[in-house]
Amino acid sequence: MNITVIGCGRWGSFIAWYLDRTGHTVSLYGRKGSSHMQQFMTTRSNGLLTLPESIALTNTLDDLDKSDVIVISIAAQSLDSLMTQLEAMQLQNKVFVLCMKGIEIGTGRRLSQIAGAHLDASNKIAVWIGPGHVQEFYHGIPNCMVIDSEDESVRKQLLEAFSSDLIRFYYGQDMIGNEIGAAAKNVIGIAAGMLDGFGLTTLKGALMSRGTREIARLIAAMGGNELSAYGLCHLGDYEATVFSKFSHNRQFGESFIRGEDYGQLAEGYYTVKALVELSEKYQVELPISKAVYDILYDNADPRMTLHQLFTRSLKNEF
Repeated sequence: MNITVIGCGRWGSFIAWYLDRTGHTVSLYGRKGSSHMQQFMTTRSNGLLTLPESIALTNTLDDLDKSDVIVISIAAQSLDSLMTQLEAMQLQNKVFVLCMKGIEIGTGRRLSQIAGAHLDASNKIAVWIGPGHVQEFYHGIPNCMVIDSEDESVRKQLLEAFSSDLIRFYYGQDMIGNEIGAAAKNVIGIAAGMLDGFGLTTLKGALMSRGTREIARLIAAMGGNELSAYGLCHLGDYEATVFSKFSHNRQFGESFIRGEDYGQLAEGYYTVKALVELSEKYQVELPISKAVYDILYDNADPRMTLHQLFTRSLKNEF
């Protein structure tokens, strides 16, 4: 396949490296003003991985029509702007793969809904989600991930084309559940980091159990399969998000509690706002997400707010 990856951050650059490794013809796009792209143009490395010469580096999308598959890995809240730009190109018969996790603030739209609103009907949309860190993949540590699409033939095509000894892909069967679950796990990651910041790491077990349960309720209310929350999109991604030293969201939460600046993108910071909006729309209680929101956006006292999660009224577990 001819594949263009849009987005040269740590995940986009890994995807370009991985797809080249699996035998595809790959181009990696980054904006001219991107420091990440300038670094790749100069050294072909970003400090995490080195891109082989077989991957073309480009600052233009003029040749996008030559690609069979267009992979997008950018900040979730920027997707609508990018898709508006791509809409003007009138692309047809492409497969768009969204390798990002988030929910649009203000509308509650899933990322596939945003992309679909701008694309010709001849194009197909898929999502690529699940656990794993660039640092581990690049050093040969395998993991399992999910590819999902409303189009069954696209799921089959991508799984066959993208599978390797490094990533075992599973067929997704629930776009709503997989997209919401994947986005929400970043919020749980922030909560986990906050616990770390207070030295309350032992509570992560309860956080994982109750976090999965509240996201399952939301998925069901939105028309998805609540069991998706217990799969690779959400619970299966907790190790990489709730515990890993490589997790931006976990580290952001810990740094926030310690009063330290954290300069990396933590998607959960934006996602939690969208989750609270969905909670109100679908009348689903999301106590962990609401606690994270109150701390980040309403200046609620972090220790008191987290403590209140564990002193809520007694109830059955399920």
